Amino acid sequence: MGTRFQSFMLLFLLSCLIFISATSSEQKGDGTLRIGLKKRKLNRANRLASQLFLKNRGSWSSKGFFHLNDGNSDAVPLKNYLDAQYYGDITIGTPPQKFTAIFDTGSSNLWMPSSKCYLSVACYFHSKYTASESSTYKKNGKPASIRYGTGAISGYFSNDDVKIGDLVIKDQEFIEATNEPGITFLVAKFDGILGLGFKEIAVGNSTPVWYNMVEKGLVKEQIFSFWLNRNPQDQEGGEIVFGEVDPKHFKGEHTYVPVTRKGYWQFDMGDLHIAGKPTGYCSNGCSAIADSGTSLLTGPTSVITMINHAIGAVGVASKECKTVIGQYGKTMLNSLLSQADPRKVCSQIGLCGFNERMGIKSVLDDGTSDLINEAMCSVCEMATVWMQSELNQNETQERILSYAAELCDHIPSPNQQSAVNCEKVSSMPIVTFTIGGKPFDLSPQDYIFKIGDGVQSQCTSGFTAMDIPPPRGPLWILGDIFMGPYHTVFDYGKARVGFAKSA
Repeated sequence: MGTRFQSFMLLFLLSCLIFISATSSEQKGDGTLRIGLKKRKLNRANRLASQLFLKNRGSWSSKGFFHLNDGNSDAVPLKNYLDAQYYGDITIGTPPQKFTAIFDTGSSNLWMPSSKCYLSVACYFHSKYTASESSTYKKNGKPASIRYGTGAISGYFSNDDVKIGDLVIKDQEFIEATNEPGITFLVAKFDGILGLGFKEIAVGNSTPVWYNMVEKGLVKEQIFSFWLNRNPQDQEGGEIVFGEVDPKHFKGEHTYVPVTRKGYWQFDMGDLHIAGKPTGYCSNGCSAIADSGTSLLTGPTSVITMINHAIGAVGVASKECKTVIGQYGKTMLNSLLSQADPRKVCSQIGLCGFNERMGIKSVLDDGTSDLINEAMCSVCEMATVWMQSELNQNETQERILSYAAELCDHIPSPNQQSAVNCEKVSSMPIVTFTIGGKPFDLSPQDYIFKIGDGVQSQCTSGFTAMDIPPPRGPLWILGDIFMGPYHTVFDYGKARVGFAKSA
């Protein structure tokens, strides 16, 4: 980044350093703990910083946006934490040193900035842990590095007492971050992250805070739950309850689904509907994770494009998309009408290869640019999804081709939110997720972010696109947009996730 951009960011930081909020905690003495959450109000400065981060981040998808731990590397999913809205307070050490943390079910480590972080500007704008000032500090020294698409948070492990509310987790291993590159943590309102995911994705094979809470008998039940307050007028951000579920936080009964892959809180979901119309993309099942570390809702580009079209979101007009529809649209449609395997349509017309064993594409090398090949192949696969969805609705061939061409103008920018017309929010469709065989509706008021009022207001969709290939994907990431309207229970003891309408 140039000097002008860096100067702007420093001025922006100085203008928003004041962060006034109150957080409460309560421990009943019966193995339950409540942590009040503070909620950041979205504003134009936050959104600008987020957009600048995304613009300067570089490549995406398999080229750096989302890293999944394969057992051979210490990697966690890269999320745009600038969009995270909910935080809580913890302390480390004796006497307690106070920090603000994201309680993140999408990662598993606890880390905070170290007093020995000298070369990263981000550390100078956040609270830092000072080992020499804690009588309960124990030296560890094992190096730690969490890789992200823009670099790595690095440092070393230390041990000290961690206090959440009135509950003390003694001798907890955590990372002292001595290097925090990039914009993400420079402009963040939080100091660090407290991961609530499974140990399988913990960097350095570290034992997560939640595991120690369970193993040391500090909670009554092996369960915790999130209630997120989505009312923008309320000061109260919400509450995390460890050890039980508060019946005041939800209505009706929870729908529980088993964790299918430990690491993230991952489960199977059914098809997604837009205005009651099935997309067909997940008719044979998709994977999803409940992720409290992001406010967004992320899914495959093909489906997010369909949502964009339905809500009138501004997309990126794609030449490749229009070329594919114009030259190959009728051939693709005829293949689908002849009952061809939708996964093989693009290989049959020569735009993609097909791995019979894995059931996934591979980009053909015909001597042209690899980037063009990849773009054409990806667009072809998206168009196949769109056409199949319309075929399932018994639409005419003319309408199907027209619909696919329209969608070419609504393809979202990778990993970025799309702008929408604030005046049309009330008429936007319900988007429905199917979990455990039951429908979970999201209204426009749930999935649209609005900043400002009147003629100065700006609205963006909370849906973002990210494609994770098989066997890990397709994968949906259900952030606060989903966890706000639906009270979410993380049942560690029974390895399941539950959702119920929030009170």
